[in-house]
Amino acid sequence: MAQATVSGGFFRALLDFTVSLGADRDALLASTGVREADFADQDARVPLSAYKALYRAGQDMAGEPALALKFPEATRFEQISIVGLICQSADTMGGALKQLNRFSRLVVEVDGVSDGPRFQLVPRDDGLWLQDRCAVDDFPELVEAALARFTCEMARHYPDFTFVLAAHLTRPRPAHAADYPLVLRAPVTFGAAWNALKIEPSWLNLAIHRPNRYAFGMFNSHADALLKSLETSKTTRGQVEALLIPLLHTGELAMDDIARSLGLSRQTLYRRLKAEGVSFDQVLDRLRHSMAETYLEKLSVNETAYLVGFSEASAFSRAFKRWTGASPRSRRQG
Repeated sequence: MAQATVSGGFFRALLDFTVSLGADRDALLASTGVREADFADQDARVPLSAYKALYRAGQDMAGEPALALKFPEATRFEQISIVGLICQSADTMGGALKQLNRFSRLVVEVDGVSDGPRFQLVPRDDGLWLQDRCAVDDFPELVEAALARFTCEMARHYPDFTFVLAAHLTRPRPAHAADYPLVLRAPVTFGAAWNALKIEPSWLNLAIHRPNRYAFGMFNSHADALLKSLETSKTTRGQVEALLIPLLHTGELAMDDIARSLGLSRQTLYRRLKAEGVSFDQVLDRLRHSMAETYLEKLSVNETAYLVGFSEASAFSRAFKRWTGASPRSRRQG
């Protein structure tokens, strides 16, 4: 990757929060070298160096050295990033963690974690740890904000659940060290070998409050109406589409799994779809196209790409041009 970046939307959220603490917006932007136009589109990518500069300037101007801890404490993930909504659509915390790892690049894209998930579960003799494998040595706030996001969202939604048992941070003990156990809600060890939270293992199976497998229907009535019509469909294609809609964003769209959900063998599903003049891949492709058109009415190109199951926005753009002859960005702007 040529340059580490953060999403324009997340940059704006940190900027707005820092301004709410009393910092001057124009002075903050001047310190980063970023213009309002550079992050007006939430799909825009802002250099991580500018995000770091925003943290540094915000700490000084707002007089808040613990800005990286206060930011997740005062903001709700689902309100500043669609990744939060994606995580809330999972059934359990373990499922949400899986989706967070899949979609984390929508928020921050950095080097160093291409060989596996950014947030990795590590069983050890002393317990189960959740490690943040992102390492930017001169920017510890990046990891601290991520780990604090876990603890703050848990405290917000599950105040009676003991999630974190201990926290390890690689950074040396800072002057504001007393803030860390308050936000991370556990004893903190500084100068550790890794950045990780020791967690309660039962957290993985904790059911998410009111999980909404069709969370993305909330953006418009079309998706909900389509889903309801498909659920009552007598055709095999309709039944397949009804099963695929709530799974599109997960990327877990294997024909074998869909066949099993229908109580069929893969070969039987193949024959039934063929009798209706379609293949499984065609059903999936057309459904992605239909849902993409819907999501682009209110969501960004990158968000839409991930929601219809593409791991890369560039692959989605190529598919959309194949479907429509136009780029998704031009369709959204039009």
